Amino acid sequence: MRRRFFEVRARSLVRANVLVAVSMVGALLLSGFPRIQPTGWQVLPALVCVAGTIDTARCMRKTWSFYHGGVLLCLYMDLMVLVAILFFLFYPASPN
Repeated sequence: MRRRFFEVRARSLVRANVLVAVSMVGALLLSGFPRIQPTGWQVLPALVCVAGTIDTARCMRKTWSFYHGGVLLCLYMDLMVLVAILFFLFYPASPN
C-alpha cells in the first residue's frame, strides 16, 4: 500500500486528498489566519492543490457508480479549497 501511495503513475484518491488537505493547512499557516496577510509563498500551496485536483480527476471512471459520485464530491471539495487558497493569496492586506 505504501509503495502505491508514492507511485505517481498509479491512480490514488487517498494521495490526491492528502495533497489537497496539506495544501489547505499550508495556506492557512502561511497566510497567518485569522489576520490574513497575502504572501508570494502561497503560490506553492495553490500549485500543490492543483496537482491534487488533477490526481483526483485521474481517478474518474467512464461508467457511473457510487465511486464515481464520490470522486465528483472530492473534485468539488478540491475546487472549494483551491478558491479558498486563492482568496488567501489575493485578499488585500489590512491597514494597520
